[in-house]
Amino acid sequence: MVVGAFFFSLMSLFVKLLGVRLPSQEIVFIRAILTTIFSLVMLRRAKISPWGSEKRLLLQRGFFGFVALSCFYFAITRLPIAEATVIQYTNPIFTTLLAAFFLNEKIKGRLFGAMAISLLGVLLVTRPGSLLGSEGLDPIGATAGMVGAILSAAAYITVRKLRNEPPLVVVFYMAMFSTVGSLPLAAPYAILPMGWEWAFVLGIGVTTQIAQIALTRGLALVPAGRAMTITYVQIIFAAIWGIVVLKEVPSVTTLVGATMVALGSIIAARIR
Repeated sequence: MVVGAFFFSLMSLFVKLLGVRLPSQEIVFIRAILTTIFSLVMLRRAKISPWGSEKRLLLQRGFFGFVALSCFYFAITRLPIAEATVIQYTNPIFTTLLAAFFLNEKIKGRLFGAMAISLLGVLLVTRPGSLLGSEGLDPIGATAGMVGAILSAAAYITVRKLRNEPPLVVVFYMAMFSTVGSLPLAAPYAILPMGWEWAFVLGIGVTTQIAQIALTRGLALVPAGRAMTITYVQIIFAAIWGIVVLKEVPSVTTLVGATMVALGSIIAARIR
């Protein structure tokens, strides 16, 4: 889970750098087509059929993953990378809630207190309506980020139900669904990458493949709520990339809010 978080943070950095000029749906398509190719090559080498046995759940995971990915990439292009990552990582709270309803994992009343802490943290990060007198984040980007977090939780719950499918098959279905789904949205506004952008394109494909496999394997071995809590280390990685590479220094309210978001999910995991 930690390895997956590190490579996802690198992927977010490459998306941010590409998003300066390229539309977010084109970046989704680039990631999807590269991941599809990598997955097919690895499936062939492992002599595993790419189609799996639980096609309905695999397609469901592909749909949720594609829409969540689209929302997250859109948010990254409109928000500082640390803030976009914090909003995305409210998903462990939603994962825990959905796991209770759809996987029959036990839930206790104190979970709602943990959820309140995390959501208050999101308010501090997004600063809607110039909260505390500071300039708020772009509301469209912040909303897209929250929708992406909820749908990411739905995708993770589906992965949890697919624990008997090989991780490469699960990754392949999301990549295939994202390729088909993003193509008509990306084609009308496509811009050809130039110079170093090609390195970022390749970087997105490689880091995504490593991160997806690590995450899928981790989710198969660890209860959903606890597993997603571990990935909060990605917020730290994202903040480092933001400071060192993008010169985006998180505000005090962002740091406090990020701490509250992480704390809420950690409490939820310990309760469960």
